Amino acid sequence: MNSIVAVVGRPNVGKSTLFNRMIKRREAIVDSVSGVTRDRHYGKSDWNGREFTLIDTGGYIVGSDDVFEKEIDKQVELAIDEADVIVFVVDVISGITPMDEDVAKLLRRVNKPVVLCVNKVDSNKNRTDALEFYNLGLGEYYSISATSGGGTGELLDAIVEKLPEREIEIDEDLPKFAIVGRPNAGKSSFINALLGEERYIVTDIAGTTRDSIDTRYTRFGFDFKLVDTAGIRRKAKVKEDLEFYSVMRSVRAIENADVCLIVLDASRGFEGQDQSIFWLAEKNRKGVVILVNKWDLVEKETNTMKDFEAKIRQEISPFVDVPIVFISVLNKQRIYKAIETAVEVYKNRSKKIKTRQLNDVMLPIIADNPPPALKGKYVKIKFITQLPTPQPQFAFFCNLPQYVKEPYKRFIENKMRQEFDFKGVPISIYMRKK
Repeated sequence: MNSIVAVVGRPNVGKSTLFNRMIKRREAIVDSVSGVTRDRHYGKSDWNGREFTLIDTGGYIVGSDDVFEKEIDKQVELAIDEADVIVFVVDVISGITPMDEDVAKLLRRVNKPVVLCVNKVDSNKNRTDALEFYNLGLGEYYSISATSGGGTGELLDAIVEKLPEREIEIDEDLPKFAIVGRPNAGKSSFINALLGEERYIVTDIAGTTRDSIDTRYTRFGFDFKLVDTAGIRRKAKVKEDLEFYSVMRSVRAIENADVCLIVLDASRGFEGQDQSIFWLAEKNRKGVVILVNKWDLVEKETNTMKDFEAKIRQEISPFVDVPIVFISVLNKQRIYKAIETAVEVYKNRSKKIKTRQLNDVMLPIIADNPPPALKGKYVKIKFITQLPTPQPQFAFFCNLPQYVKEPYKRFIENKMRQEFDFKGVPISIYMRKK
């Protein structure tokens, strides 16, 4: 599982510029997901063979001390709690500000590696000015220019050096199902109901669950790992921005899973927070099952379930081929149906289609519905193959790949879903030059 590196600091010190530079260092790195929650950014970076997840916590509201203190509580403390390494970015031109001192005070109290990064150092004079940041009491600092890239190599060396050693796991090649969702949706109760024991503490306090634990499940013919964010969260700590908290906690679980079971509270609906987690799973190309929990609390009419489902599918468009299961953990209603569905999605994600079958089925469909001509040019798709990747990815070889636009790719994807059943699984389609 990737380590998490959080970039913290006040506004306008160059956090986003540094973030973009780190995640774009290699073209193969997954693009950042802008707006995972509000203005936060999420991406992956790689340096000297070590991959890590990078989270930009965004800027803080500039205003009164009270507003700033509130933002510190919500943002920086959470980043400190969840990250393995913290990159604290300051601005050499502004020097040390009261905001910087407040963040440094928090960082000095925690037992987490902190890398102090002095940005906008692009001259010898600036390099001398940076010496004042020793006064923050965080030890050695790294002078960089995020705009030009100067000094970022040394900064990345320091970050990688402080990353925790990766544990060598014996991979039993078992399916991994992540239980994710907003706080207090019933994730831990769902796992307790499956296991038949009170493995995880359940309270009405949102954010009770604390650390990520894998649990092997071997009942009723199933054999898989449940990846949950489980444990005890101190009540005093449950004051942070819960939206950011739930997404940040989900990052680890989603990255380490094959299928994500997104648990949502039926009484609250499919909110923005649930959508953020859904798109995070989709961007990571994971299988998805949506579990609508607490369905027993909803007043029902003839079409209540159908209308609820239609609203969710509208929110997750265009990736609407996702199973939605209505459950009640309290009454143990359809919880095993949820697991059966997750197993089916796992099989769909692992599905390999023979090249001949793929061409026999799809080429006639494409011949009947060819890509629209563009600038008098006609696209001819000649050959299709599935790529050797953990999730379904397909290469379509044609004469003019640059003329195949997104609407036609969606048409092909929908036809493939009809023909081969990829329910719950994101599909990647690439047009390649023949």
